[in-house]
Amino acid sequence: MGSERRLVVRRLGLVPYGEALALQRQLVEERRAGHIDDVLLLVQHPHVLTLGVKGDGGRAHVLASSQLLAERGIEIHEAGRGGDITYHGPGQLVGYPILDLRPDRCDVHRYVRDLEEVLIRTVRDFGVDAGRVQGLTGVWTGPGGSAKLAAIGVRISRWVTSHGFALNVSTDLGFFDLIVPCGIADRAVTSLEQLGWRGRMDEVEEVVARHFSDVFERSQVQNILPLTS
Repeated sequence: MGSERRLVVRRLGLVPYGEALALQRQLVEERRAGHIDDVLLLVQHPHVLTLGVKGDGGRAHVLASSQLLAERGIEIHEAGRGGDITYHGPGQLVGYPILDLRPDRCDVHRYVRDLEEVLIRTVRDFGVDAGRVQGLTGVWTGPGGSAKLAAIGVRISRWVTSHGFALNVSTDLGFFDLIVPCGIADRAVTSLEQLGWRGRMDEVEEVVARHFSDVFERSQVQNILPLTS
């Protein structure tokens, strides 16, 4: 077996959504060209609603008026990823893997299931029993998977990934009342905090990074240097 693939984990704190989107696009091109290793960006966003690429992207699932969104300082962005509308905000850990899935992971369904596995293992370490719901994407908890703990929406272009997952840690869940989250009306949204876990975001970041490296068989490198020289 050759040298182990590296994963550079960059923990960036609070990043405006538009900046994170531009950064992902830049890193995807650099990864495709072979100029950088695989990267996992871990961020939080200011309040924002993001739209998927299917149909109207989920605009029909915005329940709040434009005026209310403006009053609450909530932006709307077209994300360019799969899935429907979702909310991002402080207290939610968002992960953007920039991976080249070639040569041995060129399977979209496997990639999504692997992201779910990372999150299932992560929350299990914090005492939360969660899993999958047949026919739906993400990580769910409660009787029959009645509440969504983490959302997943990805983009894969020529087998280089972007976008990713959002895990509700201490998120203000009231913001989800402004939308039909991911277009699914009959299930609730929850968070680690609502489920009784009390801790720090950096603890969650460390555990996510560890399980991500394990599931994707990468050698983790923590990188606190600027993203661009």
